[in-house]
Amino acid sequence: MKESSKNSWLPTTLKEMKERGWDRPDVILFTGDAYIDHPSFGAAVIGRVIESMNLKVAIVPQPNWRDDLRDFKKLGSPRLFFGVTAGVMDSMVNHYTANRRLRSNDAYTPGNKAGFRPDYPTIVYTKILKDLFPDIPVIIGGVEASMRRFTHYDYWKNELQASMIWQSGADLMVYGMGERPIKQIVNLILKGVPFHKIDTISQTAFIVESENDIPVNKKWETVYLSSHDQCLDDKVSFARNFKTIEVESNRIHPNRLIQQIGNKFLVVNPSVPYLKEEEIDSIYDLPYTRLPHFKYKNKGPIPAYEMIKFSVNIHRGCFGGCSFCTISAHQGKFVSSRSEKSILNEVKKVTQLPGFKGYLTDLGGPSANMYKMKGVDLSICEKCKRSSCIFPAICKNLNTSHSPLLSLYEKVEAIDEIKKVTIGSGVRYDLLLKERNMNGGKDLDEYTNRLIKKNVSGRLKIAPEHTSDTVLKTMRKPSFSLYDSFKKKFNSISGKAGLNQQIIPYFISGHPGSKEEDMAQLAVDTKAAGLQLEQVQGFTPTPMTNATVMYYTGLDPYKLTPVYSAKTKKEKDNQHMFFFWYKPEYRKRIMDSLRRIGRTDLINKLLGKGSSRGRY
Repeated sequence: MKESSKNSWLPTTLKEMKERGWDRPDVILFTGDAYIDHPSFGAAVIGRVIESMNLKVAIVPQPNWRDDLRDFKKLGSPRLFFGVTAGVMDSMVNHYTANRRLRSNDAYTPGNKAGFRPDYPTIVYTKILKDLFPDIPVIIGGVEASMRRFTHYDYWKNELQASMIWQSGADLMVYGMGERPIKQIVNLILKGVPFHKIDTISQTAFIVESENDIPVNKKWETVYLSSHDQCLDDKVSFARNFKTIEVESNRIHPNRLIQQIGNKFLVVNPSVPYLKEEEIDSIYDLPYTRLPHFKYKNKGPIPAYEMIKFSVNIHRGCFGGCSFCTISAHQGKFVSSRSEKSILNEVKKVTQLPGFKGYLTDLGGPSANMYKMKGVDLSICEKCKRSSCIFPAICKNLNTSHSPLLSLYEKVEAIDEIKKVTIGSGVRYDLLLKERNMNGGKDLDEYTNRLIKKNVSGRLKIAPEHTSDTVLKTMRKPSFSLYDSFKKKFNSISGKAGLNQQIIPYFISGHPGSKEEDMAQLAVDTKAAGLQLEQVQGFTPTPMTNATVMYYTGLDPYKLTPVYSAKTKKEKDNQHMFFFWYKPEYRKRIMDSLRRIGRTDLINKLLGKGSSRGRY
């Protein structure tokens, strides 16, 4: 790839606009992230999509909201609308730890520096723009707005909050992956449709002043949720709302959802279930520089970019349906896969990037091995309301063939500039085990062998998350026995190939349903499996997940039965410490805890000298 000219990026300043001969942009985007012109960063994608419609798009990354607001004024007003996103992450997850401690870094900012975005940028930026330019429409989108589109629990304020479009005062919300709806919105505006009349686009949400103002729509059925006030008064109503929202999010033909907020009404049009191959290809084939904006040249690396700069995303969506995960609620349950041609073209572009030395660090997505997977008979999928295609068992209608992935890996590795392809995304190992995946053919073993022998960079990431079957059911994850089975296979294949490789398993403490005794047993189980855990985290309740609803309400939203959650810092710390049974400073605390919960039978197993580490 030749060195990009300064005009290769979307303009970020008045000077860059003037160099292009623009006097006024059609659309101005504001984002809480640094501007990285890469298909993994939503603001860049939406900017390029709108640009592809022959429109002038400018972008203002990480505007200063504390001063005289010059960053919000510097480009003037756009001809069509402002777009606002907090960035790739929810700002509160970006800013705070699971214990609500302020983070000292920000992976989406040059130099990994914190402090370049406010809490809730979607609200802050929108209110500033509406105050400065009251006549210009504002469209909000991105993960933060998307996952907060209904009444949601905010862990950091420990309260229920209303839809972010209501809080921000924006004119329209695009939720989920927004390329198709934003193109449809722009087309309607260009045809002269008044902004307040844009109410039939899938995957959008808006506020109307009264029930009489709710648009009549004959192509969608409408479901009314419990109002925001009802949710404030009654946790059961909030839990029931979530069940309806999740079920509708996972359908091919979802219903329109409406929720009253005060005297107004939130209208959320149905989502787009998946994109066809040619549509997702067209998004990734846009002329990204794949580089951070040139103004960051001497400001230090951007960690989020450094992690993915030599990787390629091959699909979107995830049918795993894990209770704690936001992916299906944002990207969808149904997988949208790119064509081999589009992926290979992008790989060739990556090989031309500065600093590329032949090592592609990922060919993946939300999960590494869901490429091209979908229902064999889509008419069955059209009737389905399951939150997961693989829990509690793998759907008999799901095609789990790994042959497309095998073909793709081979073609990528045949490119002259590629020395090695490693898989950095997490692998769904339960899809690779024949005792669980009855749909899989011989390609399961073929893929597993190939992955372990050729595509592991010494460490393979997988996520068993826990060892307790009770907790795992709450998580919508398979039994830990499958981890044991996969690890034996991994070690056997690695050993026969003469490779010194290891699995890096991920675990969570404090997840709803997990008690101290479950964490104690996890420590015993993982010790017996030869593990001293590194990749661990405490559960963080994030908006619009099944686990977060359980955490806040104390109820399973599907069964309305009680679910325990560790709430206080002490309760959380008492669970988390079991990950570190091997550290001397935790020894006494763990022993005291085991006595207190009546599990003295585990003291010797966990803290005795007879460690079985290295059993495999």
